[in-house]
Amino acid sequence: MDCSSSKETPPHKAWWTGETVAVVTGANRGIGHALAARLAEQGLSVVLTARDEARGEAAAAELRARGLPSVRFRCLDVTDPASVAAFASWIRDHVGGLDILVNNAGVSFNEIDTNSVEHAETVLKTNFYGAKMLIEALLPLFRRSSGTSRILNLSSQLGLLNKVRDPSLRSMLLDEGRLTEQQVEAMASRFLAQVKDGTWQDHGWPAVWTDYAVSKLALNAYSRLLAARLRGAVAVNCFCPGFTRTDMTRGWGKRTAEEAGRVAAGLALLPPADLPTGKFFKWSTPQLYSKL
Repeated sequence: MDCSSSKETPPHKAWWTGETVAVVTGANRGIGHALAARLAEQGLSVVLTARDEARGEAAAAELRARGLPSVRFRCLDVTDPASVAAFASWIRDHVGGLDILVNNAGVSFNEIDTNSVEHAETVLKTNFYGAKMLIEALLPLFRRSSGTSRILNLSSQLGLLNKVRDPSLRSMLLDEGRLTEQQVEAMASRFLAQVKDGTWQDHGWPAVWTDYAVSKLALNAYSRLLAARLRGAVAVNCFCPGFTRTDMTRGWGKRTAEEAGRVAAGLALLPPADLPTGKFFKWSTPQLYSKL
């Protein structure tokens, strides 16, 4: 599966039109900005969101100046219920619905070689709870056209089950028949409680960038459950861009944000006949071992 073809040679016949609406969160810079640009280049109507109004508007204006008039900006803080509700109302009243949601907004406060959990609550509130809250708010607004409605959650292989060292937790997450969204939320809450009482290192959580990894572990599990719940109506997948040069990695990485954005756009625009659901893509390859 090649999801990284150039603008001049689309990887497949376009199923979308200029009326197809894609929402990309956290898109004022980095992978989100590159992804929004790529979708606009392909002719979609793109809603670029950011928490900071000035930076977000400047990012959208820069894309419009590049000859991409279909890009609009709307302020959105995924951690704020009022902001999420206002955004959903705006999509309903001024856009008329959406077809694609890319949850790109995310944070991490660690350096490459550190593992502090000082900001764990903010990390989970943004990367997991915020993404979940936005999805649930926007679900009624998806046009639900068979094979075209889709959600792509930016994730990380740091949140794969092979990073979990607690056998009971791994077993719970692997139990596809019994796992519930409530259990996933309880897992995230348990981690935050252990951070507060200082015992988090004793419970087998992922060892690298632990708060970020747990946020993506929860996002991956929720995405799998959501994919099952919405099967046949909205496809739900996760995408790990790998070690990419962004502000989050302090400029370190093997790939550029533009390269990651191009691959993410390819996944977001897969033809309906080729569109899976409930998958974890590491770059452009679905990972069978991940048990998303």
